[in-house]
Amino acid sequence: MGLKIGGRIEKVNGRELTYSEFADKYMSQNQPVLLTGLMDDWRACKDWVSPNGKPNLHFFSTHFGKSKVQVADCGTREFTDQKRIEMTVSEFVDRWLHDGGAGGGSLLYLKDWHFVKEYPEYIAYRTPMDFSDDWLNFYLDKFHMHNDPDTYSERNDISCSDYRFVYMGSKGTWTPLHADVFRSYSWSANVCGKKQWYFLPPSQHHLVFDRNMKSSVYDIFAEVSQSKFPGFEKAIWWECTQEENEVIFVPSGWYHQVHNLEDTISINHNWFNGYNLSWVWDLLLKDYNEASEYIEDLKGCDDFEELCQRNLAANTGMNFYDFFIFIVRFAFANVVLLHTLAHVKNETSRKPSKALQHIYFNLESIRNVAVKMKPINTGDRQGVLLDLRKNLEDHSFIELCAAVGKTYELIHDQDKTTPTLLQCTDLMCTSFVRSQVQSSEDLVAFINDALTKLGGAFSC
Repeated sequence: MGLKIGGRIEKVNGRELTYSEFADKYMSQNQPVLLTGLMDDWRACKDWVSPNGKPNLHFFSTHFGKSKVQVADCGTREFTDQKRIEMTVSEFVDRWLHDGGAGGGSLLYLKDWHFVKEYPEYIAYRTPMDFSDDWLNFYLDKFHMHNDPDTYSERNDISCSDYRFVYMGSKGTWTPLHADVFRSYSWSANVCGKKQWYFLPPSQHHLVFDRNMKSSVYDIFAEVSQSKFPGFEKAIWWECTQEENEVIFVPSGWYHQVHNLEDTISINHNWFNGYNLSWVWDLLLKDYNEASEYIEDLKGCDDFEELCQRNLAANTGMNFYDFFIFIVRFAFANVVLLHTLAHVKNETSRKPSKALQHIYFNLESIRNVAVKMKPINTGDRQGVLLDLRKNLEDHSFIELCAAVGKTYELIHDQDKTTPTLLQCTDLMCTSFVRSQVQSSEDLVAFINDALTKLGGAFSC
């Protein structure tokens, strides 16, 4: 029996869409959309594409051939994903040219290449404005998400350094059914080639899981066991064909399977912000409960909680400790920006800007997640103590604030705030009695305190 197709992805001219419209209609509503007109000035669309419209494999081999990359063998399953092989870009190109991308009978698909991190001076593209409020990659540009000396390696320093990727695959390569890491948003831009997407809305995701909600369907076009996945035939899928120079927005929690209909190169980012932060916490909590259930027989051990957190970090990419530090730092950064913009407003007597409203929304989103975390006492259980004053002495934190501030200037067509930001960081320490955060309860109180004391910035 074939898939039931009940929805199609809307196609919109991205140049005619404001950031506020995109945020309200797609991020806030968690709805997918296909955007055109956002890639016209990308260097990648010139350098990476041959005159015949095919991938310029010679260019990659010549300029980036020594890079080590992960290549998926599309014909071999390994646990819940395709088997991965490490090789250089030159080796991958040679295999592609020799047998059309097939390696010993299997199609090979280069995935998750951290291109931006490896080649920061080569500006292949610029992130479209609609996707630029990217807390995940802002943070990873300045900090490690998870610091564990037992698992650290130089290779790990690249592989865990960001979520900006290049994908390259010949016709017939594909990605199995999955929902994105951290339940983040993602965007995927076709530099050349064509993809076919199949989406399942979050409200139906249980239909592709087994009765115990432990394992999901691997390939929606393979023979799916009715006894193992009894709900699969009830699923109503959304379908989309993505052409060259089109960008697709994938919302949080939408399971999807993707097939390359032609030789294809794409650029893909995973990201989250105030609109989908709660999805990240919900996933962490679910995975934590599964991790603790898996080693329940060790519950009496003194280091049981530490084992749960280590397993959570290994399986999900971060643990409670990492996430708590992440949201506290972003709360601090948004309060710094709020203070700065309030200072600018007081000097110029302007009405509240969209940037101020954006920051206020961010803090409310962080506060809402912190309230959900209260029963867990996340930071307190891990011995976390974060101090705003100490962060203001950290150059990496100031750079994080500046990166977020610059992005909001562009998004909201705001006058430049960064010089004022750097001048105001010392002043703001005296504006708050509370500057230390050790628990989710502390974080809620800190945000409430900040919004109360800076609330005048929102009055006309």
